[in-house]
Amino acid sequence: MSTDDVWIDNALRADRDGYLADDGFTARVMAALPAPAAALPAWRTPAVIAMWLVAAVGLAFAAPGAMLDVAREAYRLLAAVPVSLSGIATAAAALIALTAGAAAYTLRQSDD
Repeated sequence: MSTDDVWIDNALRADRDGYLADDGFTARVMAALPAPAAALPAWRTPAVIAMWLVAAVGLAFAAPGAMLDVAREAYRLLAAVPVSLSGIATAAAALIALTAGAAAYTLRQSDD
């Protein structure tokens, strides 16, 4: 940290709950910002709703056939693999390890 920045660091540490005088700098910056963009056009919301409805209808028509194809392919792949007790135990152990790892990653303490 340069010596020019030490004064502000000291000021911020000295009084964390109080007001740090900036001689109107913040007000000047806020006044210099451009005005917010104009409101969205009135036609945009109905157009977005119409596009989502078209997508939902398309998905509703395509999903049953796609799900049937996925189920057939999954059955074809799984029917070719012999099932054994050791294979099931290995798969269960892998799922337990993945679940525990994901839980540990999610629940870890953050250093931030």
